Amino acid sequence: MVDARRFIQTIDTVSRSLQDLVRSGTSGLDCSPASLEIIAGWGRRTLRGSESLGAVREDLGDCRRCKLASSRTRIVFGQGNPRARLMFIGEGPGQEEDRAGEPFVGAAGQLLTKIIEAIKLTRPEVYIANVVKCRPPGNRLPEPDEIATCMPFLERQIAAVRPRLICLLGACAAQSVLRTTEPISRLRGRFFDRNGIRVMPTFHPAYLLRNPEKKRDVWEDMKLLMKEYPYED
Repeated sequence: MVDARRFIQTIDTVSRSLQDLVRSGTSGLDCSPASLEIIAGWGRRTLRGSESLGAVREDLGDCRRCKLASSRTRIVFGQGNPRARLMFIGEGPGQEEDRAGEPFVGAAGQLLTKIIEAIKLTRPEVYIANVVKCRPPGNRLPEPDEIATCMPFLERQIAAVRPRLICLLGACAAQSVLRTTEPISRLRGRFFDRNGIRVMPTFHPAYLLRNPEKKRDVWEDMKLLMKEYPYED
């Protein structure tokens, strides 16, 4: 198990390096999204289903891998059912989450709870995480290097939970997980396949608080999720 985990960490480092080369304009290497997806999957089949969330959290430790560590109060790892069929992923902790050490506990979190209840589920039935585990200063968007550093841990959370469905909350989560630059307005409302998991991007609850007229769009997205959710299993 330890050897497999170290191997995956090495692969994650290689994948991040290739992505950095793409952003710098380097040519002559196959750094296409399809190739990066293949590389990211190397070695994970042996670990998937056997690594627990607790093991991922232990490996994360008192993380100092990026500059967000210098301003955070608490690491916000994730919360919910470790075998959830549905996983929600946001961009990163806000002020309230940073204080509590739990995801989505502020005003946006209260709205997310209502959304979960509207699709006939409860928070303990789902799993909630973020792309980055530490609050960006002033609640700014996570920067590319911060996302790249934290994404391997999110990948391992997904592999440990093994959800059937993922709901990506907001542009940052959608673009990071789907590895795209498409705006959330174009991504939402349809499913994507990611390693056999059905993935639905939608607007972030914080965006809905500022733009309540978009709640109708999110409800349409949730109705699509409800059609896919295995309530009867």
